[in-house]
Amino acid sequence: MTHEHHAAKSLGIGKAIAVLTSGGDAQGMNAAVRAVVRVGIYTGARVFFVHEGYQGLVDGGDNIREATWESVSMMLQLGGTVIGSARCKDFREREGRLRAAHNLVKRGITNLCVIGGDGSLTGADTFRSEWSDLLSDLQKSGKITAEEATKSSYLNIVGLVGSIDNDFCGTDMTIGTDSALHRIIEIVDAITTTAQSHQRTFVLEVMGRHCGYLALVTSLSCGADWVFIPECPPDDDWEEHLCRRLSETRNRGSRLNIIIVAEGAIDKNGKPITSEDIKNLVVKRLGYDTRVTVLGHVQRGGTPSAFDRILGSRMGVEAVMALLEGTPDTPACVVSLSGNQAVRLPLMECVQVTKDVTRAMDERRFDEALKLRGRSFMNNWEVYKLLAHVRPPKSKSGSHTVAVMNVGAPAAGMNAAVRSTVRIGLIQGNRMLVVHDGFEGLAKGQIEEAGWSYVGGWTGQGGSKLGTKRTLPKKSFEQISANITKFNIQGLVIIGGFEAYTGGLELMEGRKQYDELCIPFVVIPATVSNNVPGSDFSVGADTALNTICMTCDRIKQSAAGTKRRVFIIETMGGYCGYLATMAGLAAGADAAYIFEDPFTIRDLQVNVEHLVQKMKTTVKRGLVLRNEKCNENYTTDFIFNLYSEEGKGIFDSRKNVLGHMQQGGSPTPFDRNFATKMGAKAMNWMSGKIKESYRNGRIFANSPDSGCVLGMRKRALVFQPVTELKEQTDFEHRIPKEQWWLKLRPILKILAKYEIDLDTSEHAHLEHISRKRSGEANV
Repeated sequence: MTHEHHAAKSLGIGKAIAVLTSGGDAQGMNAAVRAVVRVGIYTGARVFFVHEGYQGLVDGGDNIREATWESVSMMLQLGGTVIGSARCKDFREREGRLRAAHNLVKRGITNLCVIGGDGSLTGADTFRSEWSDLLSDLQKSGKITAEEATKSSYLNIVGLVGSIDNDFCGTDMTIGTDSALHRIIEIVDAITTTAQSHQRTFVLEVMGRHCGYLALVTSLSCGADWVFIPECPPDDDWEEHLCRRLSETRNRGSRLNIIIVAEGAIDKNGKPITSEDIKNLVVKRLGYDTRVTVLGHVQRGGTPSAFDRILGSRMGVEAVMALLEGTPDTPACVVSLSGNQAVRLPLMECVQVTKDVTRAMDERRFDEALKLRGRSFMNNWEVYKLLAHVRPPKSKSGSHTVAVMNVGAPAAGMNAAVRSTVRIGLIQGNRMLVVHDGFEGLAKGQIEEAGWSYVGGWTGQGGSKLGTKRTLPKKSFEQISANITKFNIQGLVIIGGFEAYTGGLELMEGRKQYDELCIPFVVIPATVSNNVPGSDFSVGADTALNTICMTCDRIKQSAAGTKRRVFIIETMGGYCGYLATMAGLAAGADAAYIFEDPFTIRDLQVNVEHLVQKMKTTVKRGLVLRNEKCNENYTTDFIFNLYSEEGKGIFDSRKNVLGHMQQGGSPTPFDRNFATKMGAKAMNWMSGKIKESYRNGRIFANSPDSGCVLGMRKRALVFQPVTELKEQTDFEHRIPKEQWWLKLRPILKILAKYEIDLDTSEHAHLEHISRKRSGEANV
């Protein structure tokens, strides 16, 4: 499927694409619509909006309108769907589909991009399979000519899954899920504060009639006491178990209980478990002050998160390519994300598996339903069960001692990683120590034992509660070795950024001189810069990205009134351009200057010229991001002065340096969940490694694979020896030599209307869902 990449710009000439949103709305749909329109226009195709979903397709007329480049401006940060969505009875009847076909043929549209849930996508597939019959009927009744029928002989369909429930099989994340989690977590955080004041129990009901994804991830992200989801009904004696669990939490000193319920929760016999039932149970048996909050449509609302904007934009680009490369023989496909890779899957295979889950649940084959949901869902469930339902063993006999520390700059989500590491460690029966202030604290002996409640309520807290420093271990090996012996430390979990990784390398070196350093250690990448070798993502980067995004939205809005204004915004990241690039995609920037993509004065000139042209259109504002270390001479001030001079009389320029707000704030659901799972995964590895390295009553780990970075690579969490990552690192600039997100930069430029070549050789091939099940990301 590789193409000569210069062909992308002419791929769509003479073709027309229609885009519609259908079913329940989801945040991020607008980002997808915007990308479909702009990339479609970029390839030379004509693009049409279909307003009000399938209803607009059936009614035709003014509901189907041609889109322009400017008509999707300022859409990126809006929730819901701007082109409207409606539940449509007419399209379910063949008569309705006949009218829809007529409307498309008359406009010469043979490519349809449908953004919606599984119902909408199934409808699209039916439409496609009937297409030739519909055309011959239209031709017989004289509604279309033979020539029109030949020109529109086949219909291409590509689906994008927009649904806050994340209930579609074959996609790791559906558009809108992450934003819905943002809404839920904002509310949970707010409720937590009031519940603590009054020692209350809160029962929160979240959306998800047939799918418990939102409930499950919410409970992981807020450390809930219990979660009820349709896929995994509780055991028959769940009432006793739940009440015992709640009182145990209280007895450990917690002032609140949180119970999360999916609206479709059921028991083993398929009888609904409602939030009122649970409240009455807790009041009757325990007498706790209990309140119910049903979140309802709040979850669908609000502005899309950075993740959903990037997901929507990437899926929109992929959808256009899939449509324009389609032939009468390619099956209707869904474009989705697996790990961080765009994939194409046959639409009907996905719909089939999604239906199989519902059927398995109806027939009470719950284990199978859980399996069909995929590995990522199962992993979430396993980690939840461990953290919420397993009692830590009373005795510490035969246990090992593992220490946890933070290194480098603070990043949101560090505390969540510490919490899950400590608690999973305790569940395994280990003695868990926490080290304050990084390697410096390890040298000075700022070390204490952590029990279960030590880390209570840490998941949602920003920054680093243990304290963190950039100091490296090398110069204090003497003291560090002494403390490893003194505290009998047998394993080390290091949560941090680039220094955590370089610190790990120094520990490996130090093993030659100091036997004490021969203990297994694992690095969990946590830094806003996302520059740790061995991982595509690091804890904290998502939170920083959302902060930048929110600020850019506000800044863009301030320009809406003043017109003709260009903002130059400096982001963090050291030499790593991840934040600037991703925030540029998510906020709709005109340019993002980064170190990895060298630029010259000529490029700056082109950008200024581009903005001058832009000011002549209806969109009279510009947004330019600059990574803090992208170029030592072309500083933020220099670029600001250049733009001010060149833009005289055409536009004003303003500059903002975002600074440390990017390291602060409460962690996003992604960072909480990612950190929690990384902590659990790291401890499982650690207990295995300690057992492996046990020799003559002591730990001796000297092999390269006993010092690893735990990273997310493409679709899986993998452990990689720090020494093997050395060749992949540019130490001078503190970044990995190869970074996956650089491939997304052309999308940023195309969406900002630059005439560049899009290399389509990286495109997703059509995969099959059954094969994907086994190799899916276990994140």
